[in-house]
Amino acid sequence: MLGEYRIEGRRASDIAASVERGVGTGALEPGQLLPPMRELALTLGVNANTVAAAYRTLRERGVIETDGRRGSRVRPRPATTARGSLRVDAPAGVRDVSNGSPDPALLPPLVEAFAEVARWYAEKPGMYGEAPVDEEFGRLARAAFDADGVPAGPIGVASGSLDAIERVLAVHLRPGDAVAVEDPGWGSLLDLVPALGLRPVPVAVDDEGPLPGEVERAIRRDGARAVIVTDRAQNPTGACLTEQRAAELRGVLAAHSDVLLVEDDHGHGIVAQPLHPLAGVTERWVLVRSVAKAYGPDLRIAAFTGDAETVDRVLGRQRLGPGWVSRLLQRTVAHLWAAGAVDPVAVARSYGKRRDGLVRALARRGVEAHGLSGMNVWVPVADETGAVSRLVADGWAVAPGARFRMSAGPAVRVTVSGLAVGDVEALAEAIARAAGPAPARSYG
Repeated sequence: MLGEYRIEGRRASDIAASVERGVGTGALEPGQLLPPMRELALTLGVNANTVAAAYRTLRERGVIETDGRRGSRVRPRPATTARGSLRVDAPAGVRDVSNGSPDPALLPPLVEAFAEVARWYAEKPGMYGEAPVDEEFGRLARAAFDADGVPAGPIGVASGSLDAIERVLAVHLRPGDAVAVEDPGWGSLLDLVPALGLRPVPVAVDDEGPLPGEVERAIRRDGARAVIVTDRAQNPTGACLTEQRAAELRGVLAAHSDVLLVEDDHGHGIVAQPLHPLAGVTERWVLVRSVAKAYGPDLRIAAFTGDAETVDRVLGRQRLGPGWVSRLLQRTVAHLWAAGAVDPVAVARSYGKRRDGLVRALARRGVEAHGLSGMNVWVPVADETGAVSRLVADGWAVAPGARFRMSAGPAVRVTVSGLAVGDVEALAEAIARAAGPAPARSYG
């Protein structure tokens, strides 16, 4: 069952550490079946409860998964192997269109905002015991949610979208619970879910977002207790919820009101498409908006709203850790919002010219590509590794699709934020040469 590798240890912590060493060195491969608990206990000469405790620790750390009578096995992608490591470093002379970062030229200058906040802070320094959400930040965030039809709810602040999503999942779910995630989807999220000891269930997407039948299957058949949906500028495909798709998904979720709904609207401020929120159709829900793409990743701010109990739980748990997100940063973002420092229409138009131009250029060459919104284009390919290598040789570094997929077919992701409009044709030509024949199954 384990080949040459021998699990060792007398205590639960030692047994768990032995398994983790095997996974880290590659001696225990993804998907490899572990011995039944009683069998391993007999081999090690310990109580079966000791092995059970070790396996429980490994599940909570996202190293293994247990499926009833089928036993325990190493996760297909252990949480110790971050998808971010599946990348191509651009050698000298190679254009990097892989990193997912916004165009620096479209980010607002921060000097005036920081100076204004520094003057405010000089008069009223922040202290312990103050409200975790700055009053002006909360007011403006709530007004923006209201304008987009997001149901009423209290405001919370986290250090980016992933931080908010992690905290929401942690206050409602327990290790072993299933979470429906988009496939292809955000690589960091696909790492986070198993790292929390949760079981990711892939949900196929198309250009309009998650497929309703797939969401229904994830809940009914796979027992998903939470569903995570990207509203706009989905990473990596650029999918965007349409009004019709949102209505279909609300219908599915309304029949499962006990499921936790998490919406990620990280594209706010860089997309032209309207928001069609699902929020409020389930008893427990949260909608998260980060400022990373529109105002700069290093601001590390995300506003979120949701049902009162969920927001209260998250803020309560936050108080026991970092306490609050810097009110200086909250004030800075509030100043940028109030000053209209970003023109969403102009930003969306700039990304759209490059993204749509690349999709059209690829279509003219007979290459399927997806990118309805945001700054990424998803290109299905026949041989992912070969396509990435050929593109590097041709002067372009793209992101391997393996960073973003579970069951979806091979592809590459191209970030257009570093492109000039004049680069589009040359890149499309290189992708067409590298892509090969269209794969039998792409995504959706």
